Amino acid sequence: MCSSDLMTYCVAIRVDEGLCFISDSRTNAGVDNVSTYSKMYSFGDPDARQLVILSAGNLATTQGVIARIKRDQKAEAAQNIRTLQTIEEVADYVGTLSLEQQEKHTGGGKTFEASFIVGGQIKGQKHEAYLVYPQGNHITTSRDTPFLQIGESKYGKPILDRIITPDVSLDTAALCGLVSMDSTMQSNLTVGPPIEVAMYEESSLSVERKYRFDESSEYLRQIKSAWDQRLKEAFSNMPPLAWSKAWDHSTSDLGS
Repeated sequence: MCSSDLMTYCVAIRVDEGLCFISDSRTNAGVDNVSTYSKMYSFGDPDARQLVILSAGNLATTQGVIARIKRDQKAEAAQNIRTLQTIEEVADYVGTLSLEQQEKHTGGGKTFEASFIVGGQIKGQKHEAYLVYPQGNHITTSRDTPFLQIGESKYGKPILDRIITPDVSLDTAALCGLVSMDSTMQSNLTVGPPIEVAMYEESSLSVERKYRFDESSEYLRQIKSAWDQRLKEAFSNMPPLAWSKAWDHSTSDLGS
């Protein structure tokens, strides 16, 4: 994973009711140098398809890929985001463009890797989400793992593992995703607001619910405060540590 990936956190959650996409917007971190760029892009074709793309990694690569997608669409190229027949084909297309951009910028021993999440629905098909790796290959969600992460994923994964199942509501998925984002921001200061959320309802072929929370957001503060408090309460109610005599005896023999 390249260092720029660790300055990003994006997650897509697929549940029976639809898809939830969440991304931060910080690209550089430091006392005197913090920049913000949206990492969420929406592509719609009314009554035909709705797609959302999340990006992480080298900014030149991700911006180059998105620019190419827009050019191909505007030029009505034979292969563009409106003509591809499945979400998986869109993931393949994004992977190919990513490899082209990485090759274009490669040089000087620097890495220009990027990863993407592609999700949405094409009319007559099920809603899906794919994670596109820097190598151009991809994976999708499953009943056992109904979410995908790119960027700084480790801090926000435990809450998703515990809460997210395909049958939870879309609202629950979004709230869990925001708690996952808060956990990531708590442990990695290079990930930060504005936080963007897009909620896609199955078969709607449009994203009607979009949210953007900046650093001064009262709602983000409430989530952080409530989650911190509930964690402390849960920890204080844990059963006390009690060592049995059998355990004490077995450990006392370890040094002999």
